[in-house]
Amino acid sequence: MRGLVVPFLALVIATPAHSLAAQANPRFGRWLLKSDAAAPVSNIMTYEPFGAKGMKVTIQSVNAKGDTTRWWYTTDFDGRDMPVTGNAGQTHAAVRVLSPLVNEILNKKDGQITQRLTNVLSPDGNTIGVMYMREDATGRTTGVTFATYTRLP
Repeated sequence: MRGLVVPFLALVIATPAHSLAAQANPRFGRWLLKSDAAAPVSNIMTYEPFGAKGMKVTIQSVNAKGDTTRWWYTTDFDGRDMPVTGNAGQTHAAVRVLSPLVNEILNKKDGQITQRLTNVLSPDGNTIGVMYMREDATGRTTGVTFATYTRLP
C-alpha cells in the first residue's frame, strides 16, 4: 500500500498551482465518508468559506446507536493553532497548504500533537483521501489509518 501512496502524493504535489488558483476553494462543500459500517453510522465533513481566504471545517458523525456528535474549527491555512469546538479529544487544529491539492492538518490536545493528517483532493475534485497518523507524547507514530470521502451533491 505504501508504494502506491507515495507516487500518488508526488503526482498531486507536482500539480501546477495555476490549475486551481483561479477557482474558489475546490474543497468547499459536503463530503461523506465511504464506509462499510451498517446504518446509521455516518461521517460528513462540511467545508465552507470563512473570512477573506479561510475555511470553516465541521464534522458531524452518527454512531451505530444513532448518537450524533458535531465539532468544528476555522483556518486561514497558515499553520497557526486554531481552537476546536465540540471535540473533547482535541483542543486545537493547525492547517497548512502543501500544494493546491494537499493540506496538512495537525490535531492537538493541550499543545501536544495527537494526530497528523495528510488531506489530498483528487484532481477531478470529487474525492478526498485522508491519511491519519496518530502520535504519542514523544512524536512517535503509533498508528496509521486511511479514509476516503466523496463529494455530496
